[in-house]
Amino acid sequence: MDPAGGCPHARNARLLAEGAVAPVILPGDIEGMAVLGHDALRDFLSHPDVAKGAQHFTALTEGRIPDGWPLRTFATVPGMTTADGADHRRLRTLVSSAFTARRVEALRPRVEAVTTALLDGLAEAAAGGDGVADLRRHYALPLPLGVICELLGVDPAHQDRLHRLSSLVVATDTEPARAVAANRELLGLLAAIAGDKAAAPGDDLTSALIAARDEDGDRLSEPELIGTLLLLIIAGHETTLNLVTNAVRALCAHRDQLALVTAGRADWADVVEETLRWDSPVSYFPFRYPTRDLTVDGTLIPRGTPVLAGYSAAGRDTKAHGPDADRFDLTRAGAAKHLSLGHGPHYCLGAPLARMEAAVALEALFTRFPDLDLAVPESELPRHSGFVGNSVRTLPVRPGG
Repeated sequence: MDPAGGCPHARNARLLAEGAVAPVILPGDIEGMAVLGHDALRDFLSHPDVAKGAQHFTALTEGRIPDGWPLRTFATVPGMTTADGADHRRLRTLVSSAFTARRVEALRPRVEAVTTALLDGLAEAAAGGDGVADLRRHYALPLPLGVICELLGVDPAHQDRLHRLSSLVVATDTEPARAVAANRELLGLLAAIAGDKAAAPGDDLTSALIAARDEDGDRLSEPELIGTLLLLIIAGHETTLNLVTNAVRALCAHRDQLALVTAGRADWADVVEETLRWDSPVSYFPFRYPTRDLTVDGTLIPRGTPVLAGYSAAGRDTKAHGPDADRFDLTRAGAAKHLSLGHGPHYCLGAPLARMEAAVALEALFTRFPDLDLAVPESELPRHSGFVGNSVRTLPVRPGG
């Protein structure tokens, strides 16, 4: 796996041509596997003999994973993403009420208000930049980051620092010393935020989690509290940030598909779902581990092997989505549902929020700026650092209007 990332789709197509499961070499020459095929990945994600807990990661338990390993946080952070069974259900229950369809719909007016203000800011940035503005910086980032921080009761003054640190944590090309420092700084910041909330609780999710910790340490430990905040902040904005960015890129490159939406022959929810399938915001997500030697689609995955979930590959698997799986098509019918928000017990808890935020953001953007287009060719956009996130680092656009 190339730690620097890059567009995954050509590589995915080559790997899929060989089979649904592929051996990979992770940073540090750690042997792993990637499940790429849609059907194989769907089955693997819900298999009873596949776990998330770090105690099942053979190389880690044998001491072969150093502190500065760029993917160590994915494997070891305490919380939902590294818990199984009853522990996973306990942690998920603590935050699930904040992400129900009803609670998410209640957030819609706030998301719409934030979106309107951000569009004004995008227009101002373009006016001061010869008609060009970075849509990712001025629009796709502050919306989901602002919403999740508001849900958690995090002071807006922390947002830029939280994004900078979380970007270093999820990148797979971060140098070891810098990765250790970024993790330490991020955990320290989250501990300070939790400390402030403990001293002055509010009507927010962080305060509710602290109350659960203080009420019963068996319900939520201190490391689990910090790990849960880490997960909610990173997953709560990085995925939606990439989703909105990738959807804008797709629509600018496929004006005929945008015309379908403006003509009422497709809707913004269709744009969100097709973007999730066609250009998943997460390319390869770490980690799951077979708890016994497991054969997946004819390939043996030894017990304790770190396995990547190949969401970007599964989204373009022709066996599931048809021979034109690499085509962005809002009218696509009859294809299997995508897996880009997960499947099984660890299905993305924030999926309703991500879908709503993205649909609101896209509709407002192209309603306000119907002629919006990229300011540079797609091939010149700098790619996301690493093979976990799948997007570009900047998105210069000309809003027009």
